[in-house]
Amino acid sequence: MTVSSPAAALGNRLDGLPLSSFHRRLVIALAGMILFDWVETYSFAFVIPTLRDQWGLSLSTVALIAGVGQLGAFVGGVLGGYLADRIGRRRTLLASAALYCTAAVCCVLVQNEWQLLVARTAAHFGSQGMAVVAIVVLAEFVPAASRGRMQTYKVAVGSLGIPIAAWAGFFFVPQWTWGWRLVFALGLFSLVFAWLIRRWVPESPRWLASRGELEKADAIVRSIERQCGIQTPPDSGPAVTGPAAPAPDRPRFGELWKGQNRRNFLVVTTMWVAGLLAYSAYNTWTPTLLSENGLDLDLRDTLLLSAFLATAAPFGALASVPLIDRWDRRRTQLALGSLGGATLLMFAFVREPLAVLVLGCLVNLLFHMAMPFLQVYSAEIFPTRIRALGSGSANALSRIFNFGAPLLVATIYTSAGYTAVFVLLAALSAAGGLVAVLFGARTTGVSLEATTTTPDRPLTRKEPTAP
Repeated sequence: MTVSSPAAALGNRLDGLPLSSFHRRLVIALAGMILFDWVETYSFAFVIPTLRDQWGLSLSTVALIAGVGQLGAFVGGVLGGYLADRIGRRRTLLASAALYCTAAVCCVLVQNEWQLLVARTAAHFGSQGMAVVAIVVLAEFVPAASRGRMQTYKVAVGSLGIPIAAWAGFFFVPQWTWGWRLVFALGLFSLVFAWLIRRWVPESPRWLASRGELEKADAIVRSIERQCGIQTPPDSGPAVTGPAAPAPDRPRFGELWKGQNRRNFLVVTTMWVAGLLAYSAYNTWTPTLLSENGLDLDLRDTLLLSAFLATAAPFGALASVPLIDRWDRRRTQLALGSLGGATLLMFAFVREPLAVLVLGCLVNLLFHMAMPFLQVYSAEIFPTRIRALGSGSANALSRIFNFGAPLLVATIYTSAGYTAVFVLLAALSAAGGLVAVLFGARTTGVSLEATTTTPDRPLTRKEPTAP
């Protein structure tokens, strides 16, 4: 006899739903959480040249503000993931959004570098908390066959934050002495998406089921089914043959280091760290390195180049739509990373502005094609009780490694030269996908309840194996 847990039964009902207006609203609301994480990540780079002139900031002070902000993002990602597994996805999203909105107001009003340090750290804390939970929430609601595609649409909308921050920096910062405050003020628009979260995003039924709250989970699934045009019989409740629902328990960091969870955590962490380290170092250093090697760029030229390169981001995400639910995510990640690495190697040998622009746009395009694969994969391979903690911690650890990226690039450039920097970035670009192919589990089109060997409760039925 086939035996199934109540949580798996609810998951099967969610996986069997057709896409509807509910799912589209979910994508729009959650995309805002990603959008403002990107705005927060990029806006600082465009205001620093002006703030250095106005406040007389030293490079060490700028590095301190940027570094402590990354530490804030790390804590926000880990704590956001933990709270999402502990008190719920929806509550954590709303709390993170409230913190980010408050910090955005403070960033607009700061009067010195120390106030900016505190405000930026709080903003990173809130924005990273929003981002890591949004990835998990969408994965838990969307049917398995469409999970990657809907994540891709979310990333495409969210990645608009990159060109928004870039073009705001280009148009506002050089025009007025207070133009940098307008760039920081972009964060205030997150209030709109926080309202949409409150209105359109219910608590995750999968999380409720993992906590033993089966009646609440069933009621939410029934509501979604009605929005999808499906009428569920009154007697088809959450009680199915199988083991009892687990008692509520707090997630523990130690669970990430047990059994299959440890392997999954190391794989996903490597993917996040390698990918974001390569991309962050590329975006941070490329204008400076080009200037040092024969391409003359003033402040306005640098801002314009960065804005053009950033505009490729949403197009890259959209380009992955036909692939993400059709091809194995691990192998596609490797293919995109390898193509990105080859492009970075070519970038090392060009100096002409047009070639720099074309190759730079291609690097951004390929990175943002790979981003949806990375986001959805990191939310698929952990069991529900620690899904947000595992995905969020892996994502957040990339921020810690990014803290050392400027020093690493500077050291390699000084000791080995310009080309060696891009060889390193090319290797990092391909590393994450290679690790996923060698050690990661297949998740494409597979139910969340069947992607791990350590689900909320062991099932007595045989787990499906991927072809």
